[in-house]
Amino acid sequence: MATTQGKTRSATVMSPGQKTTGHSSAATAAPPKTNGQKAAPGAGTHTEHEDMPWTIAIPDHPARADSPEYVKSRDTMNQTARAVADFYYGNAPYQDHHGGGLWMKDSKGWFMVKNVAGMEWSSQFCADPARVDMLRVNAQRLYALCPDAAKELGIEQLLSTPITDAAGVAKWTDSICNASVPLNAQHHTGTLPQGGGVHHYPTPIVDIQFFKRIDFNLWVLDGQGNITAVVPVSPPNSGDGRVEVLYSTPNSDLNNQHKQAEHAGNPLIVPPDHPLAQQAFARQTVKKPVTRLPVKTAAVTKTTAVTSKKSSA
Repeated sequence: MATTQGKTRSATVMSPGQKTTGHSSAATAAPPKTNGQKAAPGAGTHTEHEDMPWTIAIPDHPARADSPEYVKSRDTMNQTARAVADFYYGNAPYQDHHGGGLWMKDSKGWFMVKNVAGMEWSSQFCADPARVDMLRVNAQRLYALCPDAAKELGIEQLLSTPITDAAGVAKWTDSICNASVPLNAQHHTGTLPQGGGVHHYPTPIVDIQFFKRIDFNLWVLDGQGNITAVVPVSPPNSGDGRVEVLYSTPNSDLNNQHKQAEHAGNPLIVPPDHPLAQQAFARQTVKKPVTRLPVKTAAVTKTTAVTSKKSSA
């Protein structure tokens, strides 16, 4: 992130209809009282269509059959993951992601860690055996801490055999030491709005959906209806309703702004009243019920509804 005189620089997107008065900062614009401002009805809503449809042919991966190693890995992964209560990636049914998961076991039961790199099936054909062997050695050292797990998984020979050729790479790729991360379909190959899969969106963004607050919307829509990922720029209860754009749909108007900001070394930050920020904090805006004061005299004390907005990101 580029800095100037010790201060963080950022590119700020103005809300529709808002006048631009030079670069914006917290010093020139008072932050909202709470994170998330209730959007005006219909704000940022419009429709678009394309009169010139197009078609593109996207070839599938080469035909392949499941290897014996992969069939065994998939069965072992499912059996092991189902035995873990409150598994981090969610509930079954699972798809087998080649993500470099290593299943370990201690006195409390099975748990999963990730190797320094995971290998997708198609990536094996450009893999350097010496580099893949480094993954094996790393796993071997970890399993030395949990030898009973390696024995139960039946991977002692796999861990002790150096990887020196394409056959060794292939065996490692489909083994329980690599084809071993249980993800449901939405998190594996899903596309939004159904789910943000690791095969369609950047992993650093996808991972956020596993630990974000439930009342914050990571995925929002830009002015053209395209998928966008945003995060708050300040901690919970800060009263700062701005958000930073982490992902923008390629070739969209927002993506052009995003790339310009990145080219200048700046994050792309939008103000609290921008539709992206409004969507992000929408679930944090709540209204308390009307509370009526007790009647002490013949005159009735008038009361009004009190609106409160949770200020958490």
